[in-house]
Amino acid sequence: MEPGVMQWDADQVRTAARLRELLDRRGTPIRRHRGIYLHGRPGRGKTMLMNRFFAEIASERKRRYHFHQFFARLHAAAHESGSIDAAVDELLGDALLICFDEFHVHDIGDAMLIARLLDVLFARRVVLVVTSNYPPHELLPNPLFHDRFVPAIERILARMDVVSVDGPIDYRALNSRKDCRTGFAAGRYIVPPERRTSHDVEALSDGSGNVEIFIGARTLRAIAADGTLVIDFADLCGVPTSAADYVVLAQRFQRWEIRDIPLLEEVPPDQAMRLVNVIDVLYDADCELTVVAAAALHELVQDVHGVPDISRLTSRLCELSQRAPAVAR
Repeated sequence: MEPGVMQWDADQVRTAARLRELLDRRGTPIRRHRGIYLHGRPGRGKTMLMNRFFAEIASERKRRYHFHQFFARLHAAAHESGSIDAAVDELLGDALLICFDEFHVHDIGDAMLIARLLDVLFARRVVLVVTSNYPPHELLPNPLFHDRFVPAIERILARMDVVSVDGPIDYRALNSRKDCRTGFAAGRYIVPPERRTSHDVEALSDGSGNVEIFIGARTLRAIAADGTLVIDFADLCGVPTSAADYVVLAQRFQRWEIRDIPLLEEVPPDQAMRLVNVIDVLYDADCELTVVAAAALHELVQDVHGVPDISRLTSRLCELSQRAPAVAR
């Protein structure tokens, strides 16, 4: 939801007021203030509220990251320096306030690094604001590992106020920005007909032929990769790529087309989870995205189990212009 489009709901009004309490009269973060942990279902306005708050802060000692983006950089910096403290120094400098969008914990290895990161931030008395689809007690939901993250959850609760932003409306599903589409929202969601003519195929292709993309030690096969990255789902998500790879690719390509996305219930959960991560990264980077899928969005995600954050993927893809199947000729 964008400001001025419609009235804010009660959760959004209350949350905006709570965020303003983190600042003094000059708009500077109050260093000894508790942080705020915003949580709720996708599309309820958490990111919009945090971004508005961040933009209004009258200080340069602030940082805002999507969590995938930050975590990729943290891994690289920690590996290079051998120290979490040094990595935090490099990435955050003298910041008084840190904003993390889409904070989540699904992997036990990541959980231990996140726990250490939180310890460093809390020790420095940095004011922390995060958005998440999960309340703190649901972080790292895997029952095999959840208990190991409980101490970190307890530190979150001790240092941050937990605020629900979970109104009745998914504003992305309203698709209300049709007249001002840019970036991610300028993209399309296409369900092609079962039989395409050569003209149909030509319309979806720039004629560049297959290319290879190198990301560190990984090689991806793409259909085209000039100004627009055109790639099949199997070549992007059917191989062991990571959120860090998608961050690098999003910096290189501002326009994407992901083709031949099958019904997600028919693919292994790790492949569906990679698609969730891709959409997260592209949404935050505001890359223009065209999706070519086997079915309409509600069918694409139907009966998908064991994939965290599938509802966030659904909400974000609602912002794309939905194109019905064409009639085959």
